[in-house]
Amino acid sequence: MAVSEEHRYPCKQCGGDLRFAPGQTTLKCEHCGFEQTIAADEGAGPWDKPAKTKAFEEHPLAKGLSNDLPATASTEVRATKCPNCGASVEFSGATHASECPFCAAPIVVDTGAERKIKPQAVIPFALDEKSAHKAMVAWLGRLWFAPNRLLEFTRAGRAMNGVYVPYWTFDADTHSQYSGAKGVHYYETRTVTANVNGKTETRQEQVQKTRWYPASGAVARGFDDVMAIASTSLPARLGEGLEPWDLSQLQPYKPDYLAGFQAEGYTVALADGNTTAKQKMAVVIEQDVRRDIGGDVQRIDSVSTSYSAETFKHILLPIWIAAYKYNSKTYRFLVNGQTGEVQGERPYSVWKITFAALGAAILAAAAYVLIQKYGNGG
Repeated sequence: MAVSEEHRYPCKQCGGDLRFAPGQTTLKCEHCGFEQTIAADEGAGPWDKPAKTKAFEEHPLAKGLSNDLPATASTEVRATKCPNCGASVEFSGATHASECPFCAAPIVVDTGAERKIKPQAVIPFALDEKSAHKAMVAWLGRLWFAPNRLLEFTRAGRAMNGVYVPYWTFDADTHSQYSGAKGVHYYETRTVTANVNGKTETRQEQVQKTRWYPASGAVARGFDDVMAIASTSLPARLGEGLEPWDLSQLQPYKPDYLAGFQAEGYTVALADGNTTAKQKMAVVIEQDVRRDIGGDVQRIDSVSTSYSAETFKHILLPIWIAAYKYNSKTYRFLVNGQTGEVQGERPYSVWKITFAALGAAILAAAAYVLIQKYGNGG
């Protein structure tokens, strides 16, 4: 099998490279403006509507975990790990050098190749770079104590990187047996003595108490598309902060959508992604158990969950990324390429914080002087 099959999209008019146009179903030449429509796959719905039927199928989880997927489900790719942030940057065709889209560090591809599970679906970029940059500037403008250089950097319009970031999604039917207790509140009246304005007073008050009753039972739930980010280059809190994604807009994977963009290879193993997804499922199952127990409060002693019909898929989601260096540290800003949601790491200006603290101290001192002067009838 050829390693990293190269997909090129030359313009029929000028020979330049076509690039996927966010929010459209076309490839567009940035040199002459020529547009080429992306052919729809059978079963895929219109651009702004979900697919009528799934043109991509989930893989059985057991086969994925045991490396027993069909040969057509995986491919060999050339990739290198960024020495700065750990991203797995993939290369295609004759490309040998690039920079990391996550932190802008220069990286050079190695000569080896590795076999990876192919992406089955993708949400194409809906926001173009201009819209993403506008969303980022608006978000940064609301940050307190941000360095002026950061605001100047973002307003200067430095290019953002459009990157397709890997995710795993998992489906499962679950059946959970539980044991615990149901707590029902009741109230008792008691007499208390208190000192009020130097006088001893006696009054009655209601005291809440709880009766506990043993509880056990079972709950069942089906999970669909529980997501786990498959990248270690981005903090999980930032990736999860970009949610929710409208997965009904997933399209069967087609390299046309990646034309002009970069794609990160997954660095979180399938088994680790499944562990993350099951932790998310466990939170929902606990809520189901508490509702099933009922009462005013619940105590859960044990939950045993069995899983069936487990499947997964590998998908790519669109994120605009900007990297900014401040005091020798890299800060990243992410924009959801579908919804415009913004997340980021931000530096703080020591000078702004210092001046704000001094200003607060001056105001507090002035207020104290006024209180002393006028509060005492002066």
